[in-house]
Amino acid sequence: MFIICLTLLVLIAQDCASQDDEGPYRGKFIGKLNSYHHQVSGDVYAVDDLTVLLVNFNYDGTGEDTFFWAGDSGRPGPQGFIIPDEHGKTNILERYNGAEVVLRLAEGKRLSRLRWLAVYDVGTQNAFGDVYVPDEFDPPAPRSLGPLAPAPSAPVVVSSKSVRFLDANTFLIPEFRYDGSGEEVYFWAGVGPQPSARGFIVPNEHGYLEPLRAYRGEDVALELPGGRTVFEVDWLAVWDAAERRALASLLVPDALNVPPAKLRTHPHRTRLPHCKQLHRDYQVAWEVFGNQITIELAAQIEDGEYMAFGVSGNETRSQMLGADVAVAYFNAALQQATVADYNVTAVAPCVQVLGRWAGVCRDERGGGLNNNQVFSSSRQDGLTVVTYRRSLQPDEAMDLAWRTEGVQYAVWAVGRLDALGEPAYHRLYPRADVALRLAAAPPADDCFDFVIGERASVRAWERAELFDPALRVFRFSLGPAGGARGLAGREPRAAAPHLAWYVNGQLAPDLQLRRGLHYTFKVSGGNEPHSAALYHPLVVTSEPHGGLERLDDAAQRAVRVLAGARPTRRARLAPAPAGPLCLATRPPEADPRLDGEFATFRAYNRTLRWSCAPGDPALLAIAPDTSWPDIVYYHSFTHTDMGGRIFVVDKHRRNIARGAAPSLTPSPALALALALALGALEHALLPRPR
Repeated sequence: MFIICLTLLVLIAQDCASQDDEGPYRGKFIGKLNSYHHQVSGDVYAVDDLTVLLVNFNYDGTGEDTFFWAGDSGRPGPQGFIIPDEHGKTNILERYNGAEVVLRLAEGKRLSRLRWLAVYDVGTQNAFGDVYVPDEFDPPAPRSLGPLAPAPSAPVVVSSKSVRFLDANTFLIPEFRYDGSGEEVYFWAGVGPQPSARGFIVPNEHGYLEPLRAYRGEDVALELPGGRTVFEVDWLAVWDAAERRALASLLVPDALNVPPAKLRTHPHRTRLPHCKQLHRDYQVAWEVFGNQITIELAAQIEDGEYMAFGVSGNETRSQMLGADVAVAYFNAALQQATVADYNVTAVAPCVQVLGRWAGVCRDERGGGLNNNQVFSSSRQDGLTVVTYRRSLQPDEAMDLAWRTEGVQYAVWAVGRLDALGEPAYHRLYPRADVALRLAAAPPADDCFDFVIGERASVRAWERAELFDPALRVFRFSLGPAGGARGLAGREPRAAAPHLAWYVNGQLAPDLQLRRGLHYTFKVSGGNEPHSAALYHPLVVTSEPHGGLERLDDAAQRAVRVLAGARPTRRARLAPAPAGPLCLATRPPEADPRLDGEFATFRAYNRTLRWSCAPGDPALLAIAPDTSWPDIVYYHSFTHTDMGGRIFVVDKHRRNIARGAAPSLTPSPALALALALALGALEHALLPRPR
């Protein structure tokens, strides 16, 4: 009896583990390939009912007519069918040596209905290797565990439909409801018989490790952090860290038969003693030695993106305004990083206000120096790592001190570089305070592994077209750029601004103007030139970015301006009047980072609130003629990439934009400005005597 029970337990454990004790979870183990000829060998796993994984697969490639082959009855033979290779092709197999091969069954075929899999030569009708699928085989599949169970004494109601593990790392909480009233409430997971403070934070659906917002029946997809899997947790919870109790929880069964995770861990590990996980995709590490601090930034960013980190502009909380930040980015062509020193005097790109630079500006703009010294940099598998050093105490008036006693509040952000190589509006940034203890003993480290792979992305909202031949008047006002579904999501990708032009109520639409006709643009872009953020005269040019105020004299002269600005006696461009400000804003409680949650611009637009200053808008006369290019652009004179395209036509037609894909390669003027800016930056980064 004891032997029978022990044998049964071993069989259950083998079926549940579905893999060896070492290495990542790969799915449910089917068996080892039986080797007959041509050195065929390997382990076979079921990823799901449609996908097979071969691990450490070997085949010498000398068969004349050999394929991956499968059948649903008997033994391997001519009655089977071809399984396309890892490239989706049905070509004769070539040589494999210790390969990991993912095979997807042809349409209409399912692994649970198969009897065997083989490496089979059709010409000789010989199986070079095969494996048999067990009877009643249950392949991995998403599994439902039941709804979150509210704690009986919880002060707020938390509810959901049945939680569903989609794979070993990802789970879905359907129709999740929580009022957001707790100050330190998180998604939480851990081991043990019930939820406890020994668990860990699960980043929210956007990768933030911040206290939970209000959820009103939303479907929330979450990833266990650091490459952890369902086999490493015993429960999930909504946890109140301040009160040290679960508001709702769910037990996770052992050995859940789910597909393996689609993402894999990155081997990066910091060597610095302190580490803070800022976001699922961004971490900072540091070490204080003497009067200097060494900082390592590591983030999953795309080409053309930056990561920013620095001292808060407020000593009692995290605040970007007034901050002293390092902006780091990696040049793939040069295989080196730049870490520039910036100060934030306004939450806007760096522009001239009353003859002085204001906004997010390099220290060099204000007569300062770059006090960051780059030590090392790398970019591998989408992870950019940059290490630099700077003094704890400020080297000049515009720098801020790093405090080693007490709490140091910090700020961070991730975003794209604009056409001038300057940081544009960020796509990732915190709303909660980032409090660090730089000299904590023992060193503080809450970082976890990065995971890499493709995540689901949202599609941009459809771009509106204003092509009615009867339209002669267009109203220009300002509003938010719409996040990932707005200007940031349009192709070709450009740096997303904070604000964008709304034309006749549409977000930066395509316009059609007919040659020989006269049009009026009514502009309400803000008529206060003392504002770095809310002064936007409208210009029409032949280049696709705008922001002419930020260009030097030579770059400005290279731009063809069609309307909205004229040269002064000093050869600088002067804009036309911008008109009183008419601005759309989100509701006070709205989180700008969630703009992409709206499926359509129409739904998003309904939430905006308009506020228009008194006074008539500025009037800009537009009269396209035969000298105008077929595509021109409307912009802000002060900021880049806020506008859209104007198609100049001889006859109006619908869907004209479908055949046009203008490149966002910088114009000669912007290319010149970029070269000058980068040259100045490289000069500033040269070693200097101390």
